[in-house]
Amino acid sequence: MGLFGFGRKKKKQQDDERLAEAVDSRIEDVAVEDSEDDEQTEVLEGARTEVGVDYEGRGETVGPWDVDDANAPDYDEYLSLGAYYLPFVQGIQLRIKANNATHEIVGATMTIGNSSLEVEAFAAPKTMGLWDDVREDLLASNPEAEAVDGIFGTEVKLPVKLPNGKTAHTRIVGVDGPRWMLRGIFSGKAASDPDGTETKILNDAFAQIVVERGDEPLSPRDPIPMARPLTPNERRALAAQEEDGDLAGDDHSKIPGRPDGPLSTDQQVEQQTTLRRGPMFSEVR
Repeated sequence: MGLFGFGRKKKKQQDDERLAEAVDSRIEDVAVEDSEDDEQTEVLEGARTEVGVDYEGRGETVGPWDVDDANAPDYDEYLSLGAYYLPFVQGIQLRIKANNATHEIVGATMTIGNSSLEVEAFAAPKTMGLWDDVREDLLASNPEAEAVDGIFGTEVKLPVKLPNGKTAHTRIVGVDGPRWMLRGIFSGKAASDPDGTETKILNDAFAQIVVERGDEPLSPRDPIPMARPLTPNERRALAAQEEDGDLAGDDHSKIPGRPDGPLSTDQQVEQQTTLRRGPMFSEVR
């Protein structure tokens, strides 16, 4: 069983946080407390272990998943962020990235020990994937970037210069789904130790994410609009309100808090939300 763990930032995580800021400084802190409640979500092992050029079986035997995949995991007990659903994982801390000007949610970063995983979902063409083109752009624009075989197919190894002058390493993966691409930026041990426990935990968490593309008219490479974090109990409460008619007149097909159309281009830091997991994931403020 697992859940997002709550804890103060520790010294061993500071380098990872600097790295996250160097890769993408648009970060909002979200702390989630442990709960003694027995209703927790178990993360199944979802990532394959062999490396290769191609990533085969997505949507059939491996994830990340689409909400319409027949074999997708039950995401009723996942944390909803509008564009995708995140599994609860023992010991992981979660940070939400938000737009400073509009307060729109634009991404999430999961951290465990000395490793982190930044996740963003993008719109893709109907008839072809997006990751191949994005990967080639990364390689062309970064002379130190290197394409390598990984468990999610061809990945990109990219060293990042930290503000303190040190160099850290990132591992960038991309997985194509139906009209979407999910990008993950692994850092810390998860980028340098392929057999490490932290690497396996974050690999499995990434492979268990369930993406909800939505019907918004988005151009390829547009970020898929996200929404404020909704716990399982909050989603159940909203569903109950809909059944009772309390939300009559609202567009029930929309995800609560998810904006229409593409996100704005201003994506700076806004610290506005603290998510606490009390009994039954009860509090968002």
